[in-house]
Amino acid sequence: MKHTLSVLVEDESGVLSRISGLFARRGFNIISLAVGSAEQIGISRITMSVMGDNRTIEQLIKQLYKLVNILKVQNVTYIPCVERELMLVKINATQVNRSYILEIANIFRAKVVDLSNESLILEVTGDPGKIVAIEKLLSQYEIIEIARTGKIALIRESNVNTELLKDSLNNNQIYLYS
Repeated sequence: MKHTLSVLVEDESGVLSRISGLFARRGFNIISLAVGSAEQIGISRITMSVMGDNRTIEQLIKQLYKLVNILKVQNVTYIPCVERELMLVKINATQVNRSYILEIANIFRAKVVDLSNESLILEVTGDPGKIVAIEKLLSQYEIIEIARTGKIALIRESNVNTELLKDSLNNNQIYLYS
C-alpha cells in the first residue's frame, strides 16, 4: 500500500541525503518526494510517498526518528488531508488537435503557460487523481515532455475526509461529522 509521510527537519546540509540513505539501506523506493520551507524559519517539510504495509512503515518512522535533524514524522495516509501536486506537460499541438487539447485543459482548469506553432505547455495543479486523469486524456496526443512535483499534503484541521464525502455522495449516503 502507498503511504504518505510528512517529515519536519532542520534546514541543515545532508539531511535529505541521510533520509535517502536510510531508505536505500532498507530497500525502500521513494515514489514521490517534495521538499520545501515550512512555517518556521530554519525548518523544512519533506512529503514523501512510499510503498509498504503498516508494520513496515511504523518501523521506518522509528528509524527516521533516530536520524539527526529530524523533528517530527507523521504518517498522514489515514488522516484527512489536502493533497496537491503540480505537473507541467508539453504537448504536440497542431492546428488540427489544438482546440481539443485546450478543451481538455479548460475542463481540468489547467493553465496554458507557453504556446508555439508546434506545441503548448500546460500547468496542472490538483490532487494526484486529477493529475493522473488529465495525463491519461492528453496521452492520446503526442506528449513531448512531462515534469511533476511530488505530492504535498497538509492535515485538515476541520477533520473532514473529502474522500469519504466523495464516496458517500456517489452512494447517495450522507454522513454527519462531530
